[in-house]
Amino acid sequence: CQLKLYSAKRQPFLSKLHKLRRLHWARGLLKWSVAKWKTVLWSDESRFEVLYGTLGRHVIRTREDKDNPSCYQRSVQKPASLMVWGCMSACGMGSLHVWKGTINAENYVQVLEQHMLPSRRHLFQGRPCIFQQDNARPHSAAITTSWLRRRRIRVLRWPLCSPDLSPIENIWRIIKRKVWQRRPKMIEQLEACIRHEWESIPISKLEKLVSSVPRPLLSVVRRRGDATQW
Repeated sequence: CQLKLYSAKRQPFLSKLHKLRRLHWARGLLKWSVAKWKTVLWSDESRFEVLYGTLGRHVIRTREDKDNPSCYQRSVQKPASLMVWGCMSACGMGSLHVWKGTINAENYVQVLEQHMLPSRRHLFQGRPCIFQQDNARPHSAAITTSWLRRRRIRVLRWPLCSPDLSPIENIWRIIKRKVWQRRPKMIEQLEACIRHEWESIPISKLEKLVSSVPRPLLSVVRRRGDATQW
C-alpha cells in the first residue's frame, strides 16, 4: 500500500471549543491586509537546553550491540536550561531577555517594561502598532492586563493553543536548529549562541514570515479550526 512508518508531527491538543474559537478568530482576521499584519509586534517565550551526547533516537548497530555503551542514547534528568523572551516585527528583531527558571506575572511585567516598550519605540518609531502575546498564565494575569491597560497598549486577541499561527515560532525553530548544530556544552555558551543567532535573523526573513500569516489563517478556516501544517 506504499505506507511507511514516520514520526508523528507534534501539535497541541485542540478540544472542540478550541477549534471553534480558532475558527471564529481566523474568520474575523481574514480581511486583514499584509500591511496590517506588519503593524504587529510579535512576542513569545521559549526554553533552550544545554545539549549532551551525540546520539539521536536511532542508532545503527548489530543485534548483539544492544548493551554496548557506545550505542546508548544518553539522557540528562534535568539539563541546564534558559528561558528566553523575545519580540519581533516585519521591520526588525526586538530585544531579547534571558533568565533561568520560570517566570511569574510580576517578572513578566518587568520584561515588558524593560524590553517590550523600548523595542516598540525602536521598531515602529512612534507609529501605531498592535502587541501580540499568547495566553500563558503570566500574560493573562490581572497585574499584566492592568499594566497593559494603563500603558494604553493595544493587544491582539489570541486563541488558545495556537502556536502554529505565530511567525515568531518559526524564529525559535530556526534558532534552536542552529544552536543544536553548534552544541554548546555550558550555560554561558548557550546564551551566547542564542543571542548571536537572534541578531543574525535577516529582515527579509522577517518580512516573508509576517507576510505569510494569512496562509495559516486560511488553513484554519478550511480545517474548521484544527491544527495547520505550520
